[in-house]
Amino acid sequence: MPRPDANPLPDRRRATPTVAVMPRPQPPVTSLLTDQYELTMVEAALRSGAAQRRSVFEVTARRLPAGRRYGVMAGIDRLLAAIGRFRFDEEELDHLGAAGIVNAETLTFLAGYRFSGHIWGCQDGEVYSPDTPLLVVEGSFAEAVVLETLVLSVLNHDCAIAAAASRMVSAAGGRPLIEMGSRRTHEMAAVDGALAAYICGFDGTSNLEAGRRYGVPTLGTSAHSFTLAHDTEREAFAAQVAALGSGTTLLVDTYDVADAVATAVEVAGPGLGAVRLDSGDLLALAFDVRAQLDELGNVDTRIVVTGDLDEYAIAALAAAPVDSYGVGTSLVTGSGAPTAGLVYKLVARAVDGDPGAPVEAVAKRAPGKPSRGGRKTVWRRLAGSGRGVADVVRVLDAAEPSDAIAAGGPGRPLLVPLMREGQPVWTPGTAESRKHHEEAMAQLPAHARQLSPGDPALPTLIT
Repeated sequence: MPRPDANPLPDRRRATPTVAVMPRPQPPVTSLLTDQYELTMVEAALRSGAAQRRSVFEVTARRLPAGRRYGVMAGIDRLLAAIGRFRFDEEELDHLGAAGIVNAETLTFLAGYRFSGHIWGCQDGEVYSPDTPLLVVEGSFAEAVVLETLVLSVLNHDCAIAAAASRMVSAAGGRPLIEMGSRRTHEMAAVDGALAAYICGFDGTSNLEAGRRYGVPTLGTSAHSFTLAHDTEREAFAAQVAALGSGTTLLVDTYDVADAVATAVEVAGPGLGAVRLDSGDLLALAFDVRAQLDELGNVDTRIVVTGDLDEYAIAALAAAPVDSYGVGTSLVTGSGAPTAGLVYKLVARAVDGDPGAPVEAVAKRAPGKPSRGGRKTVWRRLAGSGRGVADVVRVLDAAEPSDAIAAGGPGRPLLVPLMREGQPVWTPGTAESRKHHEEAMAQLPAHARQLSPGDPALPTLIT
């Protein structure tokens, strides 16, 4: 079992501390990272007069990925920043005009585009059930509809990784986890994936940009190539210890594990921080290496396990003397669910083009893909113990103000104001999101953490 006093990041180059760090300013996003039909809808709406009609769009999950019992919200902070930078500059407008994608009237509209509406949503780290509103966007039809692709590309990616990370944290049972999937995904997806994993309880990442941009602790030592670059394993270990100190982590499965462990102890001495196992029968090796380390007197040297781990492999190692895990491919691909399956649907619109006109519910009735009309508020109903019982969704009356979206009901409201008149009003940092996820998980019933397939941990009740 892991030692309670063990340093979860066994290397002196564990970088940034756990602090609340807001994302650094980034270059403007291009509004062409969207689907063409968003712009053709704007063009047609400008002609019909619907473009300025007040509209309410909603992001929901019709269902959770197979076998999952809850979803996790992630990506809100960077989504709000991206919406604030959503512009059609001269270069983009020239392309749209030259390609004949939209007409001159639409180009004029896009040239002045600035989102000026309101957004409510679950905060980063929140856990959610299917059929509940996760994000609500209110504005004119034209300014809200063009955000669909941006909203879904951010949230579907980050929520998928967050849910996988949360399951892995549960499976680890308190043992530290390190995200190390940068080489298995798109280079920028790796940065945001590291943040999503950290929010859900991972202890650090190998990705340096995630450390710089979001304040996620970073660490790393060596790969097999470092050992192979030296004439002997002893020479490689000696070089690493000389550079990084005896508290470093030595990779011991390049050749023979038992010989490597013995050599590592001879080179680094009793202060050896950790050894890493990356291949083979990890369960059997962990017991063998622990026994060997203890016999050699290195009772405080930790064992780090990596190598194609997912939540099931981590759970299978629960009884092994493993101190921490490194997870790559499975994490950054959502562990079998690379998208959260979120959709962005129009659920209400004003009865006419008057800015003060009341809204009415609209819904899609297509078989297999229906939507539920009306503006909604949602809250988590709690038992006396503080555990969640159900997520309750109430459809607002047409006469109720939009602010009622965040009002909730008898329980904990799940939607908070995120943006007002195009300006962000929600500014928690990484540390706050991480804490929120921990608290949200504590409210779920115990069976939510089970890895076996099952129904959502909390039922969704529509009132």
